[in-house]
Amino acid sequence: MTLNRLLLFCLLFVSTHIFSQKENASFSVVPLGVMGGIDEKNLSAYLIAPSNTNDYICLDAGTVNAGIEKAIEKKTFKVSTSEVLRKYIKGYLISHAHLDHVSGLIINSPADSSKTVYATNKCMEMMENHYFNDQTWANFGDAGPGFPLRKYHFQTLNLGVETLLTNAKMTVKAFPLSHVNPFESTAFLIRSNTDYALYLGDTGSDEVEKSNNLRDLWTAVAPLIKQKQLKGIFIEVSFLNEQPDKFLFGHLTPNYLMKELHVLEDLAGKGSLKNFKIIITHLKPPAKNIVKIKEQLKNQNDLGVQIIYPEQGKKLEL
Repeated sequence: MTLNRLLLFCLLFVSTHIFSQKENASFSVVPLGVMGGIDEKNLSAYLIAPSNTNDYICLDAGTVNAGIEKAIEKKTFKVSTSEVLRKYIKGYLISHAHLDHVSGLIINSPADSSKTVYATNKCMEMMENHYFNDQTWANFGDAGPGFPLRKYHFQTLNLGVETLLTNAKMTVKAFPLSHVNPFESTAFLIRSNTDYALYLGDTGSDEVEKSNNLRDLWTAVAPLIKQKQLKGIFIEVSFLNEQPDKFLFGHLTPNYLMKELHVLEDLAGKGSLKNFKIIITHLKPPAKNIVKIKEQLKNQNDLGVQIIYPEQGKKLEL
């Protein structure tokens, strides 16, 4: 084989491989915010849609407008910020009501279009009573205190019940998480056709939280891993291994994440997580800590999972 033919063969192989990967993707994900901590322009928010559509649901909404602008800057979106906000985002799934997960939803509500906000009962009560209450902020919902403006439909999710997401061709099933027990956060199992993606809001480990919430969640999704239907898990790692348990405040370290993934592998079968996509969320500054967290995750990755660090505004395919 001549050198030119060899180069052509390699180019065709790589192109076919990349095309095949995109062909097999079930979900498109656009991170609008990926960090925990103090950077208000880059806080937890992930758009997810069935592949090759613009029917996005926003998983948490710490940062919205700045994230859309970053996505436009990176050519992920080729329309205006307003069009993404008003037309592409079909609704919001809120894991818990801490400000770093809802501030973008609140601040952008006057410019937004009518859509549904989904949350569990406790989370929805907090948003209605403390944010959209006609005092802290105008009530853009259709329930709660004051004068509801009815722009948003507030839909309460029942735990463990699959719910159709309006205008998004996906469903969601909510599971409880402990984020400083007994405070609840939520995991969302998203389905498009026969494939799934799992997003966890802030969570501590079962060991620290004295809970079975993560084991119950792993038990629920283990069959989907066995059947290759679960395309990836979004899960937080906020602190270094050196962080004392009493100062974790309902978050994970590399060590506790890997312990939890070992529980998941035990349930799904030995070797089931090799090359499985784990998308790390909620990394907290300073930058030197983030560098060290990544080193610790790499060194402890004895399961062979594919660790992905999402970048604000850059599309991921699952």
